[in-house]
Amino acid sequence: MDINNLFSYITSSELQETILPLKLGFLAISLFFLAMIIFVLGKTEWLRHAFLEKTIEFLSYHPYKMKKVTKDWAKILKRLEKGAEAEYKLAIIEADEVFDNTLKKMEYGGKTMEEKMEQVSVILPNIDEIREAHKIRDNVVHNPNYKLGLDEAKRILETYEKALRELEVF
Repeated sequence: MDINNLFSYITSSELQETILPLKLGFLAISLFFLAMIIFVLGKTEWLRHAFLEKTIEFLSYHPYKMKKVTKDWAKILKRLEKGAEAEYKLAIIEADEVFDNTLKKMEYGGKTMEEKMEQVSVILPNIDEIREAHKIRDNVVHNPNYKLGLDEAKRILETYEKALRELEVF
């Protein structure tokens, strides 16, 4: 059998009619798996992170989901109006958590807050104030007898707010 006969046999209408159901079956299986891939990618966080979040960040010039930070920050500031030391302490803890979550969303790695702050020390001019505010937060968390006044709470919140502004969250 020479190459011309083989080519004629492969392109013959008899063979094509015979394998048409096989072709259609493979086409259906391929479309099914393509649909499954698209479905699974739509359900995973990877696609959202890789495409949606990065596109929104690019178009808005702000990290993804940072509008929630503004709402959370307003709730933190309202805690100062209540006039109770427990509310001041809670406001400091929540402000530190907002700052920590912001650094995580901006993909500054590190297991501890100190490691994350080391990475942003070049960006933030008030890094020493932030370190001091974080130490006060640690004192509040680990020492229930720690006294925190309104003026000190306001100063700490202003430190965190300044840092968040430098990171262009607000």
